Amino acid sequence: MKRWGDLSQEAADHLAAGSVLDHAEMAVVVTDRFSNLLYWNPFAEKLFGRQGKSPSRDSSVLSLGIMEKDHPLAIELAKHVLKGGVWEGTFDVRRGDGTIVYVRAQAVPLRHSSGAVTGIVIMAREALRSNEREKDRFGLLERIGERLAGSLYVEETLKRVTEMLIPQFADHCFIELMEGDRLVRRVSQHVQGWAPPSGTWKPVGAEIRYPSGHYADTALRRQETILVEDFSNSRFPAPHENSARLCGEIGMTSAIVAPLLVRGETLGLMYLGLSNLTDRRSPHYDAFDRDFVGAIATRVALAIDNALLFEEERHTAESFQKHLLPRALPQLDGLQIAVRYYPAAPLASHGQGIQTQVGGDWYDVIPLSAGRVGIVIGDVEGRGAKAAAIMGQLRAALRAFAQDDKSPADILARLDEWTRIIATPEQDDNGAEVSIPPIVTCQYLVYDAWSRQLSFANAGHAPPLLLVDGQCRELDIEEVGQPLGVRAKGLHADLVYKEETRTLPPGAALLLYTDGLVDRRPTRDGRMPTEEETLGVLCEKLAKMADAEVERIADAATVAVPGEIDDDMAILVVRSSDVDLDVESQTFAAQPIMVSEARRMAAEAFSRWNVPEERAELACLLVSEVVTNVVLHAATAGVPRRELVVEGPPLPFEESWDTPGFEDEVVGDKEFTLRLRRGEESVWVEVFDQDLRLPRIRSAGENDEGGRGLYLVDQLARRWGSRPTREGKAVWFEIPTRGR
Repeated sequence: MKRWGDLSQEAADHLAAGSVLDHAEMAVVVTDRFSNLLYWNPFAEKLFGRQGKSPSRDSSVLSLGIMEKDHPLAIELAKHVLKGGVWEGTFDVRRGDGTIVYVRAQAVPLRHSSGAVTGIVIMAREALRSNEREKDRFGLLERIGERLAGSLYVEETLKRVTEMLIPQFADHCFIELMEGDRLVRRVSQHVQGWAPPSGTWKPVGAEIRYPSGHYADTALRRQETILVEDFSNSRFPAPHENSARLCGEIGMTSAIVAPLLVRGETLGLMYLGLSNLTDRRSPHYDAFDRDFVGAIATRVALAIDNALLFEEERHTAESFQKHLLPRALPQLDGLQIAVRYYPAAPLASHGQGIQTQVGGDWYDVIPLSAGRVGIVIGDVEGRGAKAAAIMGQLRAALRAFAQDDKSPADILARLDEWTRIIATPEQDDNGAEVSIPPIVTCQYLVYDAWSRQLSFANAGHAPPLLLVDGQCRELDIEEVGQPLGVRAKGLHADLVYKEETRTLPPGAALLLYTDGLVDRRPTRDGRMPTEEETLGVLCEKLAKMADAEVERIADAATVAVPGEIDDDMAILVVRSSDVDLDVESQTFAAQPIMVSEARRMAAEAFSRWNVPEERAELACLLVSEVVTNVVLHAATAGVPRRELVVEGPPLPFEESWDTPGFEDEVVGDKEFTLRLRRGEESVWVEVFDQDLRLPRIRSAGENDEGGRGLYLVDQLARRWGSRPTREGKAVWFEIPTRGR
């Protein structure tokens, strides 16, 4: 094939249909990445006047006869195509015989089988200057409409507009949008390599005020597109002196200003201008161009309006979710915590309305009794503000339930009941109103940093990932229960969540996540990665940083899986301390004489822990009150814990140690345990006994000799409470060792 150059075989590999192109009624030109010609077909020889010549390694695409004035534009467009873009437009070409032909060309990337761009394919034909101009404009209008159809953000919309108009149709483009009663410049785009000097044209973000009589002011007032065909024959008041001087320096020749109108509302202005910064075949706009810009403005206004509505809805949903998630995490002893939340990237609506990608994912960290902590990760089915609102209700309900210090299984059971309370009324196929509860996956864990014990229950959620000893694997879970809300649909009517317990190794980390972390949108070739694949990639990368700080683990997890996330994503990383926390525990007989022994034990522990003297004395005082009440309660409880009948009216638990006759009570073999814990800023005191009855504060009368013990605890401790245990109950309180 005589028209193939030195690299003909390479080009032939890319153009398997080369023999067909010999008969095509369209010029086809192929270049490499450096714009060197590799191939042209017979029609290209004829179009560019290069009959009988073959492309050579040293021949550039510019040697086809592209006019010198268009060389910079051709170079910029080549760079654009080599980056994967597509370009279509016109050039003036000087043929080999000296004649000039108006050529319409389309350039697309030439790709290797691997997907890499190896060159450029140019398809061209002669354009008739009359009706071809109209085709060129309408083709541009169609492409603008197509590019704007998938735009969901205002900035992205504006960027797409300017990319299509400059340099093909304008040298300068301004877009200004109304913000309240102010007109603010949002776009100031110009031909490649030029920018307005400081102090001349207003920059992006500046308020724009056009003087009365200016053509832009006229376009706003009349709500019509205004054409300035020739600046040399027109006199308009300039916004300011520097602006007018710059227009003269760059040789502004023509301009069109179109209002951006949608549903009778003016969103702003679009300004297009021509100048002597580029050499154009026609440096002036005409009436046809004015109508064309008006049509563009209509499409741009609609795209901007859709983008504004989308951003408003998305902002509302994101703000809603942001304020429903914890604003700050508590500082906890023996536990490092990091959290992340990311909404999914938006999807184009495709005629189905704007789709926000904020969902119902949530996390929470809840301080519990005696330094223990509740950890939550959950996901409400669905997206948008409704899912976020349901998430907020569930999070608030779970925090309230958690304060009862019940087991994780009991907490999830109560939360499952709550999903039916907040069920949304809907109509079934027969028109009857039914309540449809949300479907929610949730995992609730309780961690005790002093014992390193982790208790948890799971309602259909992905198990946490355990990072320890350079490995990353799923935490071993015997049973994953059904999601919350499924029982109301007739499934699993006997649903019971199972509580499990594990001991975390020192320094181990847990990564809790929602499915947005491992769910990905299809790749460009349409392949959908499986959850097993993405989870495997995630574990492989996290295993390499099992010993890293929790913030680094959280950051790494968010980018570990390639591809766009298909759902919103919540991540919570916790790491157990690699050192043991201070704890003292001792069991005493439930006898009055042991009150002083318990107080002595507490005083000695606080002294070893260097607790400030005044805080230690306060803690010892409250130890006496709580232990005394426990001893008194043991003396008046006449039945074992598990029996349902209590013989005789027991004394109220809150009775103080100074109740008459207290010293004469004979206590059997009942016991209580005093456990003391030291944290960074507090000490916790817990007293365990075998009685079922939980304490409550009662209002003591003026002449009552007892009833003030728990009142003192309530007034002097930072926090206090009680919780049931397997053997009975625990009463606890917290005394700060720093601050108030």
